[in-house]
Amino acid sequence: MTGRAFLAVGLDLGSSRTCAAACLVEGDRLRFLGHGECESRGWVKSRITDQNAVTECVLDALHQAESEAQISIDAATVGFGGTTVRGANSRSRIDLGRPREIEQRDVNRALDRAWKVQLREDRVVLQLFPQDIVEDHPGHRDPRSMLAQRLEANAHLITGSIQEHNCLIGAVNQAHIAVEETVYEPVAAHFASVLPEDRHEGTALVDIGAQSTDLVLYYDESLQLAASLPICGDHFTRDVALAFHISLEEALLVKEQYGSATAEFTADNSVVEVASPGDDKGRELPRRLLNEIIEARASELFEHVRREVARVGMERSLVGGVVITGGGARLSAMCDMAENVLHCQARNGLPVGIQDWPVELDQPSWTTAAGLAMYSAKLKVQGELERRSEGLLARILK
Repeated sequence: MTGRAFLAVGLDLGSSRTCAAACLVEGDRLRFLGHGECESRGWVKSRITDQNAVTECVLDALHQAESEAQISIDAATVGFGGTTVRGANSRSRIDLGRPREIEQRDVNRALDRAWKVQLREDRVVLQLFPQDIVEDHPGHRDPRSMLAQRLEANAHLITGSIQEHNCLIGAVNQAHIAVEETVYEPVAAHFASVLPEDRHEGTALVDIGAQSTDLVLYYDESLQLAASLPICGDHFTRDVALAFHISLEEALLVKEQYGSATAEFTADNSVVEVASPGDDKGRELPRRLLNEIIEARASELFEHVRREVARVGMERSLVGGVVITGGGARLSAMCDMAENVLHCQARNGLPVGIQDWPVELDQPSWTTAAGLAMYSAKLKVQGELERRSEGLLARILK
């Protein structure tokens, strides 16, 4: 591990909240320094519609983090997600000529070819995740030093809209912040909420945001699937607003304060009082009906998850269960609904692995920002180790 200290900043530009987490890499530790949060503006249906408004939110969140940590931030690792993201498998093959030991450069060549797939003009590869590197027998994660005549690489690619990706980077750059890397948000959330020793088991992570819900499936530490789902937090809010003829703002408040993803234990005579502007008396809404409406939408959401799990043949492989993150995870009984539909354990994904992480941020809506800061730390440490290695090699060759 490096002896220098590095800033590691994660920036989660959600469609509902903009969150920044600043940490410090000290040896083999990652220590929390400060955070910032503000209401997001400039987003419609998980797409940027006002780049200047997004930039203002970035500045607001980062200024708060800088003030708390007493630091100056000039770079961050930024989350990317939403309905334009797609996942796809890719395979490449290289011939080694005669049978010989596989070297790291051979693995790099195979993965580089897997990266260079034919995409539509409006798509860009965001990240590549190796699944296995095979020679004559599949299943090898690290085939180096093995004898082979040819090499194949299986990988999962995450792609996104070039226009949306450029808009995101442009909004951050406009705030005078360099983008170290863009990371698919549920990948960052998984990195922060699933311990390394638990990543060998099959896990699903569902990141439920206001305007999009993203899913990743892992098995044996390899990403098997990345997908955007058609149900998000705003669907729940809109259902409540339409059913009770109240505003979206009132529906959001009612959903978050009194809603539950299961109606089973709600008494038939239980009511919720909603105070509308200009109405001194307010209105009483049947709480059981409220929860039945939310339950139907939650069931639909996890049915979509179940179909994606079945698509990659992982119905019986989710030993590590389902991890739920994002603002939508705050809704009561979401884990119960996930367990009922997917027939495996479920839990809220909370950040782990950052020293001095505040108790008030120990919630699933901050998991992505924490994971992005951890990714930033990983990049800094890897870069420093590479520089040291190159410096050592240069001294040897003198």
